[in-house]
Amino acid sequence: MDDPSLSGLEVIIPNLHWRYSGVTATSRMIAPRLARLLPAAWLGRDAPKGIPRLNFGDLLRLRNLPAKRARIWHARRNNEMIIGLLLKALGWPLTLIFTSAAQRQHTWISRWLMARMDGIIATSQAAASYLARPVQVIHHGIDTELYHPPADRTALFAATGFPGKYGIGCFGRLREQKGTDVFIDAMCALLPRYPEFTAVIIGAVTPDQQIFVRGLRARVEAAGLTERVRFLGELSITEVPLWYQRITIYAFTSRHEGFGLTLLEAMAAGNALIAARAGAASQVVIDGLTGILVTPGDVPALVAALEPLMRDPTQAEVFGRRARDRAVDDFGIDSEARAIASFYEKVWRRSAR
Repeated sequence: MDDPSLSGLEVIIPNLHWRYSGVTATSRMIAPRLARLLPAAWLGRDAPKGIPRLNFGDLLRLRNLPAKRARIWHARRNNEMIIGLLLKALGWPLTLIFTSAAQRQHTWISRWLMARMDGIIATSQAAASYLARPVQVIHHGIDTELYHPPADRTALFAATGFPGKYGIGCFGRLREQKGTDVFIDAMCALLPRYPEFTAVIIGAVTPDQQIFVRGLRARVEAAGLTERVRFLGELSITEVPLWYQRITIYAFTSRHEGFGLTLLEAMAAGNALIAARAGAASQVVIDGLTGILVTPGDVPALVAALEPLMRDPTQAEVFGRRARDRAVDDFGIDSEARAIASFYEKVWRRSAR
């Protein structure tokens, strides 16, 4: 960025993490929308299109550039809060905002950092309940133009060359927290009875989870399902939307979750949803209408919820159409961006007073 652009900059969106994650995906989706509403820039890795990119040299120059009001530093991780506080202490005119998605008791360092923020956003009422200060609840949104139903889902799945006619997916890092083992156990029970389905698992395997994933693969092999349970690994961010279009049913199996952005992605793509009551699933999925809610970690419950849709894929299509409508009506990304921009204005006015 050049200095004239820097002078007018009002919002900095840092992404200071070495690994692509759900937090990164969330920031990438909302940042270009915020940039349409306010002069904003992205600092760090994985910058999306549609927003200027700030480098660390630009950040140094910002300290001495005039601004109409303190610039927003919108953090989503502890390290980003720490850096924001350090910059502010060293003279950068910053207003510090943090978004919390976690539905658990926070560590002492997280509580200490959040107490020093100028404003806090929670992504759900459940997340807000763990914060010992006033917060603004703003649900995540989804880009319903990027994630949308295909013209012909059956043809797209057939083009993969996988067995059967339908796909059932579970996306996210492969680990116990995400309930990947629950999904595998359900597939070992169901796939032998429903040969028209193939399971698709997409997500990174971190070094500490290698033994866990080897155990999952061993279960699949022992069940004779190697061809029908496909581990695709971590895919590029441009490939993932197409995989939602290829599958018919999406299984959200997390035991613990901050929000669960994949649920919104699957909804927008018109997938039928079977979701564990983790993260914001109970607020996103309308049980019996746009999907089915089950107890986290409960394999028999997951099997019981999936089986009717696998037996009758036309019912899955009905759930998927309703899910798409809900994504468009209630979880559009532009509504989230407007709510965040409004919150910035509220914090600015409060700071001015």
